Amino acid sequence: MRLLGYTRVSTTGQDAQLQLDALAVAGVERRDVFSDVTSGSKSAVQRPGMRRLLDYATAGDTVVVWRVDRLGRSLIDVLNTVNLLRESDIGIRSVQDGIDPSTTSGRLMLNMLATLAEYERELITERVNAGIAAARAGGTVFGRPPVDPAVIAEKLDIVNDARAKGRSAEDAAKLVGWSRATFYRHQRNAETEDLETPVETPKT
Repeated sequence: MRLLGYTRVSTTGQDAQLQLDALAVAGVERRDVFSDVTSGSKSAVQRPGMRRLLDYATAGDTVVVWRVDRLGRSLIDVLNTVNLLRESDIGIRSVQDGIDPSTTSGRLMLNMLATLAEYERELITERVNAGIAAARAGGTVFGRPPVDPAVIAEKLDIVNDARAKGRSAEDAAKLVGWSRATFYRHQRNAETEDLETPVETPKT
């Protein structure tokens, strides 16, 4: 079993040393730490450092983070990342939060996280739909996608989550006021952006 570390900061001006020190105390070797410097608008799997970590990790490994919020830009994103790791038999440990699914208390905290993520998902859906209804009532015609990439990313999370639970593309897209074609367009744009993101070589 290997301990693999992951750190994330939002800008190049921020220092990840606090996270690195915590990972070192937890037993993670510096050569096994993967890092990202990226804004919160990107989901975890869109970040180059996280992609390299997912490609490198194998069953039995444990991913260690300073705090669980380093794994995602929202509770939904964090939980999706945790589930993705666990489905591959990769453990997860958060130093500050005490989240470790191998322990009873860690599993309890993870279940609480899942409940909060579901609550957040419902709030986002309600907020988005209320905003769309208010805009339409005010005469706004929706012919172009929102310019804020964070809003688009939130909507994509909701639609993809609904799709994963068995909804059709059309029904899932309706949850955020999109047509199926609009959903596919934003999904293609996100995949294109992901492919164009430069991949850095891990430091050793």
